[in-house]
Amino acid sequence: MTALAVVSGGLRQPSSTRLLADRIDSAVRKEFADSGVMATSTFVELRPLGRAIMDAMLAGFAAPELEAAFETIASADGVIVVTPAFNASFSGLFKSFFDVLPEDTLSDMPILIAATGGTERHSLVLEHALRPMFSYLHAIVSPTGVYAATDDFGAASGLAERIQRSAADFVRLMTSCGTRTRRDTFNEELTQMTRLLTGVHPADGQVED
Repeated sequence: MTALAVVSGGLRQPSSTRLLADRIDSAVRKEFADSGVMATSTFVELRPLGRAIMDAMLAGFAAPELEAAFETIASADGVIVVTPAFNASFSGLFKSFFDVLPEDTLSDMPILIAATGGTERHSLVLEHALRPMFSYLHAIVSPTGVYAATDDFGAASGLAERIQRSAADFVRLMTSCGTRTRRDTFNEELTQMTRLLTGVHPADGQVED
């Protein structure tokens, strides 16, 4: 069983960002099914979490609903992220969510990036904003993202083919990465601190020079 987390940063209801997230998620799960692997998805909608995200930024503590969103992402085998584009970048809410996401949550995590926008002029948001941010967070970004302008929905624009191509690339990436091992950052920091204080590596008991 493969677990997917889908983060939708749509700000309106109904949301073209959520619509794109749904279509990508369906394509990815179908791609897995065609290869004999069952995949399940859990959606994380950022709009209802807006207040909790801001509170976490100001107070440094996450509300239970935000902690649940963090856990959904941390326990996933792969993540699909979709944001609306404003002024050639991601939305403030989308960026704020990943600002408060605990460090190393996305380390070694396969990610498929996608965005929506009013016109094709924003399409470089994938390569200029999303890919660098997730690379900085040590995620493994799938080579093919999806951008959808307003005119792409309900028209023969090739969006379906782009979604299918990105889903195939993402599944191939996840398959190549194998089973993801969730990092235990608490014990990693404890080990590092013990080494600094005592000069002894807890794993093998050897004293460092």
